Amino acid sequence: MAPTSIAVLGGGLTGLSAAFYLTRRFPTARIAVYNAEARFGGWVRSDRVRVSYTNHDGKPENADVVLEAGPRTLRPNARSVLELIHLLNLSSTLLTVPKTSHAARNRFLYIPEYGGLCRLPSAPLDLFTLAGPSRHNIGRLLLSSVAREPFKRRNKRFGLDDESVDDFMTRRFGSEWSRIFASSLVHGIYAADARRLSLRSAFPSLWEAEERGNGSVVAGILKRSPPLTSGEGPTSYELGDLQDTMRDVSVYSFRDGIGTLTDALVRYLREHPNVDMYGGVRIMGLRINPRGKQFELITSAMETMLPTHVVSTLPLFRLHSLLTPAIRLPHLTANAYTSVTVVNLVFPRPPSSSSPLHPEGFGYLVPRPPDGYFNDSNRLGILGCVFDSSSTANQDSSDAVVKMTVMLGGPYASCSLPQVNVSDLLSELSTHLGRTLPEPVLVKVRHNQHCIPLYSVGHLQRMEELRHVLASEPWVGRMEVIGAGVEGVSVGDCVEAGRNAGRFWS
Repeated sequence: MAPTSIAVLGGGLTGLSAAFYLTRRFPTARIAVYNAEARFGGWVRSDRVRVSYTNHDGKPENADVVLEAGPRTLRPNARSVLELIHLLNLSSTLLTVPKTSHAARNRFLYIPEYGGLCRLPSAPLDLFTLAGPSRHNIGRLLLSSVAREPFKRRNKRFGLDDESVDDFMTRRFGSEWSRIFASSLVHGIYAADARRLSLRSAFPSLWEAEERGNGSVVAGILKRSPPLTSGEGPTSYELGDLQDTMRDVSVYSFRDGIGTLTDALVRYLREHPNVDMYGGVRIMGLRINPRGKQFELITSAMETMLPTHVVSTLPLFRLHSLLTPAIRLPHLTANAYTSVTVVNLVFPRPPSSSSPLHPEGFGYLVPRPPDGYFNDSNRLGILGCVFDSSSTANQDSSDAVVKMTVMLGGPYASCSLPQVNVSDLLSELSTHLGRTLPEPVLVKVRHNQHCIPLYSVGHLQRMEELRHVLASEPWVGRMEVIGAGVEGVSVGDCVEAGRNAGRFWS
């Protein structure tokens, strides 16, 4: 049965994207979007704020800066996001970072036992130029592990259908390689412990590369098929000129931050005659009408809504709490969620005669300490730091200030959503950067509780079982469960999930 009324649960990026594409797929259906917070957008949050500082002549000045509490840059390989930008006419607001820029070429890890900040190679030749004679040399470790991997015997256990990121990387590249590079990558994307994260769910291309390379990940990557372009394959995207725009781009954002995307979706949906936006309305319960043709949604306003179809983009544990025992769905509580504290820092830029506050580049990540997370070697639980003034240089009204963002928490349980002591944080960052940082002119702290799902081993199989149940009685395919908790945490994953919502509703 084609939907006549659709309820979208959750007003974050996935929910807003789903509602947008549902208006195009079912132009006559009534669509209601329910969001527990009055503000739509979920973890995407961009704020333009004014800061005051004293210039090098001792005179007071003001500047407008963009602060991101969630994602801050996007990669151009997510065609679903580019399509959304095109359809919402946002191309003129883009800020792009070319592949030749320092932000694109210079990314770092902070590894105390390897001498502090270590630049990662950005091109194959860097593997050799960064590989010095020292045993504690990041380039040497990277080069030797990658060079040896194709000659390692095939060592995946027979019948293995998933494993942790750390187990996979250790098996193919070695334990030290995995601790440094794999844990840093996982910190930057999932704010999680690589020893607990499913490889097939988080990095499926690596699993596929090992298969394609007959046991070698490196060989499989070298055999990679060329990517599809616009209009090719089973799914085509409306990209306009954006594919050409992004040809030599490393990352991109918007003049007013990533929130430009969610704000544009909210405007579109509020103006659409068939869409109702319910901000500040929490869903308290979900039942299936005994007649089987409608759902019953009980809202925090004690109203009962009767949609024919439902798209849930809620965190899976939250959806679980809405269901009665008679219609409980499997695996909704199988995964934990990580929490991250985001600290935006704005400093006055030092005079040109002084050393810069940070090296030119995108920023750095901090790998798992050699003795694990439960120790004092990273007592603040710093996961990484982004040099925003390099990565999104043209967002702010003045270049007289320097903007950084620090991420803390995640697998550091003792630091989960801590009360941030700014003095301690500045002291730690000064150690990382090798120079004393000045007093910031602005500090903004945001605690993002349970913001990123941690896909434990076996997640793909569990989600397949969930979809099978949703396709069966009494659901018969009329409710879809999508979003970061199901199939990817990136902005591109969330938009793609929303784009596909309702594809199989006749």
